[in-house]
Parts: sequence; C-alpha cells; structure tokens
Amino acid sequence: MKPERRRQRIYDGDGDRLMEEKKHSSVDRIIVLPDTPPSRHVDPRPRLRIMWGQNLLEDLLSGRYRSLVCAVNAKDNSRGIITQLGTLLKTSQWEESDITKLAQQFSNNSSDRVKILKYDMDLVEVFALLRPPQRDKLQLEDLAVGFKIVGEMISRRPDRQPSASVSFLGARSNLLVDSTGNEPSFETVLRIMYESGYTGDVYPPPDLWRSAPTAVYARYPFPPSLENMRQGGF
Repeated sequence: MKPERRRQRIYDGDGDRLMEEKKHSSVDRIIVLPDTPPSRHVDPRPRLRIMWGQNLLEDLLSGRYRSLVCAVNAKDNSRGIITQLGTLLKTSQWEESDITKLAQQFSNNSSDRVKILKYDMDLVEVFALLRPPQRDKLQLEDLAVGFKIVGEMISRRPDRQPSASVSFLGARSNLLVDSTGNEPSFETVLRIMYESGYTGDVYPPPDLWRSAPTAVYARYPFPPSLENMRQGGF
C-alpha cells in the first residue's frame, strides 16, 4: 500500500490549526474557489484578476501598477483614492483642489457623455471617469462608455500596463447605480469592464471581504459551471 500523503501545510508551526474557519467566524472571511483545474493546456484568453483581500493604495504606492482607473467628480474628491494617491506619492504635484478644479473645467460643458480625465502622477497615470454634469450618480452606461475608451487607451500604450481599477461599488460621492437606481452586482461591473475591452486587475470593495460563506472566484469571466448552476444544473 502507498503511504497516505500528508496535506500540504500553509502556515508554519500551528498556524493551520489556528486559522481554521470555525475559529474566525466573526471576522472578515473570503472563500476563494479555483476556476479551472490544473492543466498543461493554458487558456490564452485575457481575464480580469480579482484582487480579494489586497490593499489597492499600498499596491499603487509600491509601484505594482502603471495606471489606475477610478472616478472623479466636480465637487469634492477629498475622500477618493485619487486624492489619497496624489497626496502620498512623493513625486506627484496633484492636490485635492487641483484634482477637483480640472474636473470642474470638463464638467462645465453640456455634453451628456462620460469624460475620461488623465492625471499624471509620475509613478501612476490615473484615468478618472467623470459622469455627465446633469447626473448626480454614475450609471452603468457611463461605465461601459468609459471603459471602452480606457481599454483602448491602455492597450495602445504598453507603458500604461499593468493596470488596476477600483470596483466603483460602495462609493459615496461617485455612486454607481443601475436602471433601478440601486447598486449593481459585482458580477455586472466585471462583465461591463471585460466586454468593454479592459483586462487589468480589479479591487473589490472591502465590504465584499465578508462574503463567506458565499464563495468567490479570483478571475473573470467566471467558469461555465456557475451558469450551469443558475440554470438548475450541477
């Protein structure tokens, strides 16, 4: 008989036992599922990577990305990641007042289309979606048009990769809504990004870090098995 294979350990010492799920039922938890089994045949299709549990601002400051996609508005960006990034990057000269002033300049026209504003912060180039001035919320159609433009801008310039994007969920000043006036699902946002041509990394909102017991995938498009289950299959 073959000897029983021991389970590979994740942590040193007693870490695996101490990190068992039942001991951490009251804290933020994420259950990540593999979307494909190990194989020698690699699928060449680009996918969105979903960065569960990662800190976007820290990753930007450490130089992991050359571009960032987020939202901006013409009133107040003091709590947005674009202002945090501009303040913390030593070589950036963008302050909240300058960020908002630029948005105001583009918001003063009568266009009913979303605008993409570029903020060069030296280490990171920020592509900020500015909603049409007549709307107080960002809509799904704005997201689709914006990411169509952003996807082309990034694909044409290799120096703008790798790229990261916020999820546009859980925002306050730049709230994203669907046709019913409610926030869309994370899957809807991912689908719009992907179908618009964007294939960078996406950072979920921290509220979704408490998704357990709902399991999540680390890439999009999701595997066909999910749709099979939605249709009543297994």
